[in-house]
Amino acid sequence: MRGLGRLRCRATRAAPTPHPSMTPPATVTWADAAREQRFARWIEPLAGAHRLRLDSLRPASADASFRRYLRVDGDGTSFVVMDAPPPHEDVRAFVHVAGLIAGAGLHAPKVLAADVEHGFLLLDDLGERPYLQALQAAGAAEAHRLMLDAIGALVRFQRDVDASTLPAYDAALLQRELALFPDWCVQREHGVAWGERERATWERLCALLVASALAQPQVAVHRDWMPRNLMVAEPNPGILDFQDAVRGPVTYDAASLLRDAFVSWDEEREIDWAVRWWQCARDAGVFGAHPIGEDFGECWRALEWMGLQRHLKVLGIFCRLKHRDGKPAYAADLPRFFGYAARVAARYRPLEPLLGLIEPLAGETLVTTGFTLR
Repeated sequence: MRGLGRLRCRATRAAPTPHPSMTPPATVTWADAAREQRFARWIEPLAGAHRLRLDSLRPASADASFRRYLRVDGDGTSFVVMDAPPPHEDVRAFVHVAGLIAGAGLHAPKVLAADVEHGFLLLDDLGERPYLQALQAAGAAEAHRLMLDAIGALVRFQRDVDASTLPAYDAALLQRELALFPDWCVQREHGVAWGERERATWERLCALLVASALAQPQVAVHRDWMPRNLMVAEPNPGILDFQDAVRGPVTYDAASLLRDAFVSWDEEREIDWAVRWWQCARDAGVFGAHPIGEDFGECWRALEWMGLQRHLKVLGIFCRLKHRDGKPAYAADLPRFFGYAARVAARYRPLEPLLGLIEPLAGETLVTTGFTLR
């Protein structure tokens, strides 16, 4: 990758993934008998072609959407099945973006078979060691190597994935995402009703964040380039959960990686990795002639503002998962995101009014992090 080797952004070799356990698999249950029958009719003919042992079918993971993943053993290997029920999910975007990622020479699951109409995909298996798990167990040196791999792959994603075929991360989408915060976090989770003054403050803040995002170079954006969606694999990293990719702001995925939902870093390391990403992306031509390619300070400001948009959105999403979707576990990480948001709002004068909006929601949480709210 042009310009990345000098900064050690190339992938390092990962330990091989162990063969899946041969212990009896957990039971796969189906809420819809008709869907279970459709699945059986689809996968049974594939068993011979791919040497699948259907009696090994077992749950692999679920996510915050309606999708779930099953694992099934083959001959000396394993495969993953995506179960994405329509009309809640549409696997066509996943298939399309998987092809774009493969075309860029990056490591994503290969689509081996697909029933697009009914939302079933057979994928190759990237293993069972997520970046999140690896980073939480890693020492400083190993964490640094893993993050450099993620940074190098991100720059290739931004440079080589064809963004022209992806939906635009436009003002309307950015605003819809921001609206999740007042709707679900402010009103539903905390029971706070904003008056006219608070709503006007919020609208001004949203306008600033959207303008900053749209002013950046527009590239392929994964939208969740975070440790839960990266796998320790060979080549490293494996990339998951990319079906919502868009064409949008260059700093979005870097902000997702550095200020994650489930693992946090001290700011010294955040800035070190941000500088390495910026240098790699600049050398690879990702920024074009845009000024943030020449001034890391400007790039860091844009990254922090972009991260704030994401953090406000995630606060809304996690509260929606709790109240609408019956998934309360995500709400345990709300304090982390209030902390991220407060740190950025306190640093930039135009964003300071946000502190007054979040104080009634997270005042005690922020006091423990050293913020003084007005």
